[in-house]
Amino acid sequence: MTLIETENTSTLAWQLCKKLRSNFPDLIMEEFEEKVDRLIQVKTQLSEDQLYHQMILSAVERVSTEEPHWTYAAALLYLENLYRSSSRSRGLDPANPYDSFFDLLNELVEKKLYNPRLLEKYSREEIQQLETFLDPAKDKLFTYIGIVTLSERYLTKSHEGRVYELPQERFMIIAMTLMMDEDKDQRLNLIKEAYWALSNLYMTVATPTLANAGKSYGQLSSCFIDTVGDDLRSIFDSNTDVSTLSKNGGGLGIYLGKVRSRGSDIKGFKGVSSGVIPWMKQLNNTAVSVDQLGQRQGAIAVYLDVWHKDIHSFLDVRLNNGDERQRTHDLFTGVCIPDLFMEAVERRDDWYLFDPHEVRKVKGFSLEDFYDEEKGNGSFREKYRQCVEDPGLSRKTVPAIEIFKRIMISQLETGTPFMFYRDSVNRQNANGHKGMIYCSNLCTEIAQNMSPTFIEEEKIEDGRIITYKQPGDFVVCNLASISLAKAVQHKVLPRVIEIAVRLLDNVIDLNNIPVLQAQLTNERYRGIGLGTFGWHHLLALQGIKWESDEAAEYCDSLYEEIAFNTIKASNKLAKEKGSYPYFQGSDWESGSYFEKKGYVGPLWDEIRDEIASSGIRNGYLMAVAPNSSTSLIAGSTASIDPLFRLLYSEEKKDYKIPVTAPDLSTETFWYYKTAYLIDQHWSIRQNSRRQRHIDQGISFNLYVSNTIKAKDLLLLHLDAWKSGLKTTYYVRSTSDSVIEECENCHS
Repeated sequence: MTLIETENTSTLAWQLCKKLRSNFPDLIMEEFEEKVDRLIQVKTQLSEDQLYHQMILSAVERVSTEEPHWTYAAALLYLENLYRSSSRSRGLDPANPYDSFFDLLNELVEKKLYNPRLLEKYSREEIQQLETFLDPAKDKLFTYIGIVTLSERYLTKSHEGRVYELPQERFMIIAMTLMMDEDKDQRLNLIKEAYWALSNLYMTVATPTLANAGKSYGQLSSCFIDTVGDDLRSIFDSNTDVSTLSKNGGGLGIYLGKVRSRGSDIKGFKGVSSGVIPWMKQLNNTAVSVDQLGQRQGAIAVYLDVWHKDIHSFLDVRLNNGDERQRTHDLFTGVCIPDLFMEAVERRDDWYLFDPHEVRKVKGFSLEDFYDEEKGNGSFREKYRQCVEDPGLSRKTVPAIEIFKRIMISQLETGTPFMFYRDSVNRQNANGHKGMIYCSNLCTEIAQNMSPTFIEEEKIEDGRIITYKQPGDFVVCNLASISLAKAVQHKVLPRVIEIAVRLLDNVIDLNNIPVLQAQLTNERYRGIGLGTFGWHHLLALQGIKWESDEAAEYCDSLYEEIAFNTIKASNKLAKEKGSYPYFQGSDWESGSYFEKKGYVGPLWDEIRDEIASSGIRNGYLMAVAPNSSTSLIAGSTASIDPLFRLLYSEEKKDYKIPVTAPDLSTETFWYYKTAYLIDQHWSIRQNSRRQRHIDQGISFNLYVSNTIKAKDLLLLHLDAWKSGLKTTYYVRSTSDSVIEECENCHS
């Protein structure tokens, strides 16, 4: 590393201080400059890297609730160093770090880091024109944690770790990749629009898209959901699919409710089945051993019905005590809950547990294939009653409240299981004509039709083994999120939504999913999940208190606007490119989607009629993901969550980064009541209003004290269920030091 003389160090340091003063005239710079001066005096020889590092640390140390804007000063210093590093890799003048976009593409294609399709799809002239759209000034929008997160995790680096790509180039590459198959007449304009939305941080794409778009490896979708059949081949084939997707950066939700319970028969031999826990152990090993591009372990959530005979052992798999042979600490868990169970909990009734294999054999139907079509009435409770009344079926009888206590004990210790209210989900399924939704994904925001894949025939033909499969619905999540604080405040919400829907729809055609039944499902339903983040940020800017009727009303009206614009954008795409293949017979076609939501008025009538005549592009449209890391990049609050603290530290490998509430000021301070101080019933009330407009689910956390009484936590769950929530995500207790996040769904 080249050392520079004190005089040159001093010159560079004061150039940087001058840049800070000109960009941030309100910062009090005196103490910072004194510290820099002392550093130069003490260190007789200092490398440029060391100087940048020390100045960044000095700026970061000053970040506080009183001086939050030091985060932008630290970000600017970090960017200056990033420009220097990138220019060194690319042989550029650091004064013009964004020079020659075309050369960057050429070099990174040569290094096998970029996909060669970028150069095949775009001419040199087009790429040079796109370079003129790049706006380096947008780099100043990043907070320090935002630029560090983007740089360390998403910007393209060489195999040796040298940075090449800069933030605005990453946004442009994403736009170019996702728009590459659009008509050439409008393609450059669409790329310009997409770049505008991404570079202004009006929206973010999910982690896999942000990381992998334009790259020569990886895929673009966030999460997947598989349904495991009750046979050995289905179980192991599913595990193979899980490992394949996990290797490529996907998170998994796995439904095991069809698998027979412990003590069930196999081929007529009674009492020989080991139940679902051994197969969960297999999945746990897969999660640990098949890491995601060397970055982190695989992420898998397993769901089971609350009427399954193995439910007790299932609820204990993440506990820190008991038989370790029955534990799967690296899996997340979710419980699939019918209305009937919640009614039994509330009335303190008994609950009956069955073996799904025995139900199929004795009754000729699968209990999990039914749900209550109306609140308090429907097919599930009728089939369940038949099972209860059949003396030929074995069952376990247990007070419903005892199962719920086990659920709550696990939640307070581990944050899980997640709750999946299956009747609410299926009643609102716009594609019920084509199937059933058994569970959600890793982050509880996806709700789409599911079914297992079966081997139909396997034979030897001309010395080859030919396998014929009946592909099930293997759900794919394609995610992006709108920054509410920025998009609403700048009055660009409809424009951003239209861009986001097109980008997500294009992911479906561009993605090369290595599990073929997932590829087929993706094409049949063309499901997307447009979400939001920055809700608390927006409330603070609007001067609305979280715990207020005003917040609930605003949530209702805002998400109705989001729903309307999302549906309108998908309808517009259908007119251009055609409807999704399963549109015929759906609630979209019949108009019952709008009736179920209670959408009335001239605008809703118009869009309903438009869809009836010209279709809709995407069978599933909206889902609110956790997006905590990408909301950090965009400088806002995560998802629909309340702020965790006014000032906290993001843990990195060997250092901490202070993060303050976004746009923290004397005006917004009073509206940032933090998560554990908020009455969670107010959060449920907001989310009930929001859920009405979201056709899929919402990653909704409950924040509770570790001293919460069981009856109070129970009341929260009952409130969530009665309020029509489809899912709840973590129960975040104050005793939790760390709760692992699903990074795949950070959108």
